[in-house]
Amino acid sequence: MRLRFTGTDSKIGDCPALHESTDTQEVVVQGRPLTDPDDLAQLHHFGPRDAAVVVPRELLVNWGPKEADAVPKLIDKTEFARLFRDFEHSAWHLETRKGYASDRDETFEEFLRTGIVAWEEDMAGEWHRTIRRQADAGKAIGRVRVVDNPPTDGQRYLLGYAACNAATGEAVGCLWREDAQRIRLLEEDFWIFDARLVVVLHFNDADELASYEVKTEPAEVVRYSIARDTATHHAVPYERLAAQVAAAE
Repeated sequence: MRLRFTGTDSKIGDCPALHESTDTQEVVVQGRPLTDPDDLAQLHHFGPRDAAVVVPRELLVNWGPKEADAVPKLIDKTEFARLFRDFEHSAWHLETRKGYASDRDETFEEFLRTGIVAWEEDMAGEWHRTIRRQADAGKAIGRVRVVDNPPTDGQRYLLGYAACNAATGEAVGCLWREDAQRIRLLEEDFWIFDARLVVVLHFNDADELASYEVKTEPAEVVRYSIARDTATHHAVPYERLAAQVAAAE
């Protein structure tokens, strides 16, 4: 069973907590075991293989799923682009994949031949103009990239391209995958806007962006906000990780 942490009301890092299975949609409740025979005798339909745990009511209210069957809310590419024009104060991205089909253009091919990522200072593309305009307006824009050791060609390319991201006004950090796994960082690619709206990016086996899934449920947004803060705290500036990669080659 593949489990995904949902949330906890604990202030000290111990139980109780909720997890959910990404395979079956079952919920795993983590709490204090109920072991007193008199208490167990009051439970209905308690089978010999069952276990009972005690958790605060607030845990289920705050972090329990609100729908029996979660129905993804999808938006199209145009709506996604509009979010970068309309967000009020912050936009942040977690990148976790080994490569992206959208990067594999002439610049990427040149990088494979020369080891150099070519980009122009004026950055005339619509994306760069939008991000620079938002950064100039004082809005916070950033990302953390998870990088394998050794990096894939796609990750090496993005390490070089990070200078272009930074020139538009983004704060770009990197995190080794082994460190991301150690801190149990989410393995999803997502953007979070204004700490209230999350867009999870879904890719196919060819590394092509297949769909944009919007999440606005408060408990879900908090979960992604925790991932953002955790990644930002543990990440290092992209220049430092790029220097480590260059020294190892």
